[in-house]
Amino acid sequence: MIQYILECIAFQLVFLVIYDFFLKRETFFQWNRVYLLATFAASLALPWVKIEAFKTDSPAILGYSEYLWNLQPTPIVGVGTAPGPMEITWPMVLFLVGCGMATIAFVVKLWRLRTLKLTGTVQCYRDHRRILIPHSYAAFSFLKSIFLGENFSRKETESIVAHELVHIRQWHTLDLLFFEGMRILCWFNPLVYVYQNRLTELHEFIADAQVPKQDRQLHCEMLLSQAFEVQNISFINPFFKSSLIKKRIVMLQKSKSKKIWQLKYLVLVPLVLGMLFYTSCESEPNSKENLEATSLKNNMVTFAEIDEVPIFPGCEDASDKRACFNEKIQLHISKNFRYPDQALEQNIEGRVSVMFTIDSDGNIVNIQKRGQHPLLEDEVVRIISKLPKMEPGVKDGKNVNIPYSIPVVFQLDGTSAQTIRTNKALESNAVPFGEVDAVPVFPGCENATDSRACFNEKIMRHISKNFSYPQEAQDRGIQGRVSALFTISKDGNVENIDMRGPDKLLEDEVERILKRLPVMKPGKNKGEKVAVAYSIPVTFKLE
Repeated sequence: MIQYILECIAFQLVFLVIYDFFLKRETFFQWNRVYLLATFAASLALPWVKIEAFKTDSPAILGYSEYLWNLQPTPIVGVGTAPGPMEITWPMVLFLVGCGMATIAFVVKLWRLRTLKLTGTVQCYRDHRRILIPHSYAAFSFLKSIFLGENFSRKETESIVAHELVHIRQWHTLDLLFFEGMRILCWFNPLVYVYQNRLTELHEFIADAQVPKQDRQLHCEMLLSQAFEVQNISFINPFFKSSLIKKRIVMLQKSKSKKIWQLKYLVLVPLVLGMLFYTSCESEPNSKENLEATSLKNNMVTFAEIDEVPIFPGCEDASDKRACFNEKIQLHISKNFRYPDQALEQNIEGRVSVMFTIDSDGNIVNIQKRGQHPLLEDEVVRIISKLPKMEPGVKDGKNVNIPYSIPVVFQLDGTSAQTIRTNKALESNAVPFGEVDAVPVFPGCENATDSRACFNEKIMRHISKNFSYPQEAQDRGIQGRVSALFTISKDGNVENIDMRGPDKLLEDEVERILKRLPVMKPGKNKGEKVAVAYSIPVTFKLE
């Protein structure tokens, strides 16, 4: 929500800058009125608009490559407890207090109008009501009522009434009431007040433009001569307002703008397209392809290809430093995990993939993330930033930069399906893929120097080769991510396939693919054959 508010304010600021520098001095008053109303409405809608043509489409199947991204077999799952429906937070209280105060101010203004009406004499006409206020020089309109002081001469009264009738016929009060409502809901946004002020000016320019040329001199003299009694009410159209007198006189004397200058409004086309491009593509910089490109550009060596992995503190004497590193990373995340309060309040859950680099000095640098909400992403970045300094990884005898990635799942149900599936696997004496001493050997990986990386790569190739998007799912527009967990038994067979996805059609397709996996050479732990638990996410996306 904070991001939405900031984007709205930024768009409004851009629109107002364009108005003040390019359009404000032109005499296209009606066009400017439409501009102000339309751009304010657009600023509220644009952050929600996502144009598919501006997006970078992904292929139909998006398997997170374990070889390139080194995703752990079992994502780290952080479980939080969703707040009760009646829980109120301090930002909500602050917002409601502001709205309440703005509402009170609005009611006070209405009460002042009612008081003036009760003290005045009401005269009804065919197209308006005239409320005569005794001993006053006040002059303004509200909806179909004209409030007019009794001290004006007959000629001045005729001029003022003609002016205020323009406001009434064009329903200018509704414009101001709209922004009055926005001032209540968006009391914290100063640009709402600026928009209302600009629109008030325009209303006066529009009404003044109806004064015949031969009467304009007299009209200007009347504006200057009155001892103004202006009611400080933001949603009325006052005839006399000292801050507007000079501007109105200037506009009355100004020649009409040439029609060719209406082309200035075309600046809105590239401006709005640029905003749409921003709102549609703002999440793309953290895409998988960009993160991988960053790694390649910086001459990094992937975790699977390195000769000696970085040594996490406490893994110096471990027999399998790669497995120890993976385990320590997971323990660090679990230990430091804290579900963000705002995410709990808003019932936000999801998955965050984070990539970071262990540089040639063993420091954690270049943390990048991709997730379903900024609050979850920020929490993962906070955790990764607390990782300790390590002994750097080595390739060909030299210290190198190592990119590493891991998924973290935020769930609110307290009984994470992923955790339950993992526990089932462990109950059947299966060892997680990241902890087993010798991973299962996929056919074709018998002579691989890194059987773990080869296994991951072969799994991905198998899924890609056998993948078929269910036609019924395509017809119904079903897409999403299926997390699959299965076990490679002591005999090398694929067993205990379990899935979690948005629809059974997608789950059945993943199950069909996994059942076609070949028999493998079983994994070993402490010299004995063991069942190995392995998980992989598969994403179905409609182009």
